[in-house]
Amino acid sequence: MGAIYTGAIYGGAYSAILLNTPGTPSAIATTFDGFPMAKQGDGDLAITLACLASVVGGIVGAFFLLLLAPPLADVALAFGPVEYFWLAVFGLTLISALSKGNLLKGLMGACLGLLLSTIGVAEISADVRFTFGSEVLLGGIETVSALIGLYCVPVMMDLVATADKHLKVTHAPQGFRLKEALTLSWVHKFNLIRSSVIGTLVGILPGAGGSIAGLVSYSESRRTSKNSSSFGSGAPEGIQATESANNATVGGGFIPTLVLGIPGTPPDAVILGALLIQGVRTGPTLFAGDGSIVYTFIFGLILATILMLPTGLIIGRYAYRTIVTVPKAMLVPTVAFMTIIGTYAIRNSISDVVIMIVLGVMGWILNRAGFSPSPIVLGLILGGIAKQGFVQVWVIGSAADDLTGMFFGRPISIAIVLFIVATVFYPLIRGFLAGKRGKVNEN
Repeated sequence: MGAIYTGAIYGGAYSAILLNTPGTPSAIATTFDGFPMAKQGDGDLAITLACLASVVGGIVGAFFLLLLAPPLADVALAFGPVEYFWLAVFGLTLISALSKGNLLKGLMGACLGLLLSTIGVAEISADVRFTFGSEVLLGGIETVSALIGLYCVPVMMDLVATADKHLKVTHAPQGFRLKEALTLSWVHKFNLIRSSVIGTLVGILPGAGGSIAGLVSYSESRRTSKNSSSFGSGAPEGIQATESANNATVGGGFIPTLVLGIPGTPPDAVILGALLIQGVRTGPTLFAGDGSIVYTFIFGLILATILMLPTGLIIGRYAYRTIVTVPKAMLVPTVAFMTIIGTYAIRNSISDVVIMIVLGVMGWILNRAGFSPSPIVLGLILGGIAKQGFVQVWVIGSAADDLTGMFFGRPISIAIVLFIVATVFYPLIRGFLAGKRGKVNEN
């Protein structure tokens, strides 16, 4: 199960790069540069870069799990509702700042995603909101259904509407461009390590997940890069940052799962259940009392990550060649069939398929108006975290008659708020400094 989980996180990069459709929420940021590289004829290089970055991130996360699980679990315990609220807001400000060319439209898209996240029964108060009397909407908008609809359906509609090939082919598919990928990975090795560490640290927070980790890593990579202007149009560093970060969350996510018994994601919960069946009891003494089983699992996770390199390269080779060579008459029906099956399988609900199609048409219209689907999806994902944290803090703060202290009185909260302020004003400061340097060069 650990191997399946690891492989599935990396597998989301295939569709993100080749179809502009993230296979998992963790691969959302991979679409920013992966698909532009594929459109430029470098899809095989992008897949190889993603595979190498995934292996590096997975190994770093697994070694953190192996060596530093107990102390890092204390960090997870330090996060309360207010920290999760500000962390969700931080994620929203990042996606807005990274919107291609238009910050206002990025903010509007994120707000639309937040609005979608409020549909259904509230987690804390159990209020029924924006269902319009429909029982279908009581469970809210399912994330994967929205992901498929907003990303995949517009791509299929464009494929049908245009006569051009899906991907530009500038050279015959080489399958493995391992030498180029290894060179780029070595040149940007610090980006890989930094992103892997960020992914691990975000992964230890239950409920945060790879989408936030990939976004934070992408933003940090862009901020520190000498070629930040190339991000969003096919920068290898962007793929390396997101893929190393979201795979590092696998090992990081198992830290609270094993040490505290708090699974951060559904796969973590399934694997925790399997360990409990084996008689393993989570807690601070886990590594001493049930070390044989736990260390076997961790070393198996490391081995699965290493084996992901040849497996990922081989599958990627044939995936890229297939997408490039298969005619649209076969590609579009196949992708459409898989989107319907994938959406239906989440909750065995035909209503989710209808919601997916409706969101897909809406996403296609918004794309024509210059709105990216990424802020909408991230707003939907982070909206649930934000609203639950906000309501909990509001209730506690009102009872204690100290709302300001609850929101701004904890050191971690203050640090996250400072990051939010820096992120919001970073594009303005960067533009001001660039203009100032331009004037100096003219003089």
